[in-house]
Amino acid sequence: MKKRLWVWLMLVVCLFSAGCVPLLIGAAAGGLGAYAVSKDTIEGDTDTPYENLWDAAVELSKVRGTVKNQDFTKGIIEFEARPSKVWIRFTRLTQATTRVRISSRKNHLPNLELAQDVFVRLIERAKGLSAETYSE
Repeated sequence: MKKRLWVWLMLVVCLFSAGCVPLLIGAAAGGLGAYAVSKDTIEGDTDTPYENLWDAAVELSKVRGTVKNQDFTKGIIEFEARPSKVWIRFTRLTQATTRVRISSRKNHLPNLELAQDVFVRLIERAKGLSAETYSE
């Protein structure tokens, strides 16, 4: 018991001393592991098809704010959700896996809460689109 406590204590000390404590988002995104890579960015990998992610992101962006820039081939969407700016970036890692990276800033300051919310809603919408595609 003491050894296990010691290991956990060392892990916590290492994480806090590293300067960047990863924020894990799992349960809300259907078990998808995501983490904060900076003060304004959430990132995670998913096996959801790229096209479904893109469609869900465009739809979500239009609902949440005004789309300023979108490029399917580069995998970039930028939109304003007053007073915040949000950037969604997709990177194809393999044929089946895509990295989703969402950054958000409000008045030039990090807005991790909005980035997390957009990330979770995007994954939920994309998974819903995948279910519809496979059921047809």
